[in-house]
Order: sequence, then structure tokens, then C-alpha cells
Amino acid sequence: MKFCVIGLGRLGYQLAIVLAENGMEVMAIDSNESIVASIRDQVTQAICMRVTDEASLRSIGIEEMDTVIVAMGENFAQSILITALLKKRLEIPNVIARAINDIHKDILKLVGADRIVLPEKEVGTHLADTLSSPFTDLTRLNKEFSVSKIKAPKTFIGKTAESLNLFENYNVHCIGIEESIDTITPIGADRIIQEDDRLIVAGKNNDLEKLAKL
Repeated sequence: MKFCVIGLGRLGYQLAIVLAENGMEVMAIDSNESIVASIRDQVTQAICMRVTDEASLRSIGIEEMDTVIVAMGENFAQSILITALLKKRLEIPNVIARAINDIHKDILKLVGADRIVLPEKEVGTHLADTLSSPFTDLTRLNKEFSVSKIKAPKTFIGKTAESLNLFENYNVHCIGIEESIDTITPIGADRIIQEDDRLIVAGKNNDLEKLAKL
């Protein structure tokens, strides 16, 4: 897949590098020469330019991109203009835009952004959820439903996940078991839960909290 990242601040720079590391074709764009020079050897193509209008976007072959990420959230007006051009005039299939607040987000949605991210808000919410919950990690899917990891309760050790009937008894689904930092094992019918296992569970937040307190 072909990606273009416009704006190489902290978010855009990291996105471009990791996308390239994941084997994607990445075009990285910024008006700062030193930033462009620092990323040039790590992406497919790095361009130093200020994107100002439709002509400047066409000049770099933006129409060939599958996804364009508008990462320059601080420049409110420019990010809205570029997002609108990408969707309304250039018909890019997937445009992701960074917003700095909810008003910015609403405007980006109106001009056609396919996905909008508020990095600071999302990171803050995730950190607050993690700090205020009994889980080692938690991903909120919405206000009521999450996926998380919990250390296997003592009463579960030596039993199989299937025999515990987690959904019937606790209203949560066990979707995997983490044996170590790097290994997540699909659950087999005869997989015995060990003392150091972490269960990967999904369900409503209040049900997950009850399970974590066992």
C-alpha cells in the first residue's frame, strides 16, 4: 500500500517511520529541510515543500496514494484546506486527519475526512484508564466495552479456559492467553492456565472489573 504523511511533527514523523518499517511505501512531506533530511533514508520518498493548493498536491503525484495522513494539527486552517482538497477534488480513497480539539474534529468531519485522530486526548484517555483500573493493559472500544489483560486469578490456575465457562459465569470472553511478553497463544480446549499467564479478555467494563478482583 502507498501512504503519504503530510506534516512531520512528532505524530507524522513516527507514523512515517513505522509505516515504512512495516513494509509500506511511504512519501513523507514537510516544509522543514532538516526534518526532511533526517527522515529521507527511512522512507520511500521525502519531499521538502509547503503544501498550499491543489496544484502542489498534484505535482507530487498524490493521486497515486491509497491513504494520506494530514498530521499538521497545529495549523488549523491549512489542515482543513488540505483535507478538503484531498477528498473533494483529488478523491483520495482514505484520508486521516489530526485534530487539536473537538471543534477542529467537527470541521474535518464536515469536509470529508475518513478518520480523525486527537492524539493527546486519546493518549490521555488511555493512560487514565490504565492508571485507574486493575488491569495491566486496557483498550477501550467505547465507553462501556473494552479489551484488557489480567493476571490469571489463583482460582483459575490449573484449569482450562473452556471449563471455567467465563461468559456464562462472568459475562466476559477470553480471546487469548499471553504466556510471555512476546507470545500470545490461541486458546485450545485442553490449554491449562498457568500461574504466570495473563488472560486477554473482552467485555463490559464493570464485568471486567469484577473478574479482575477475583
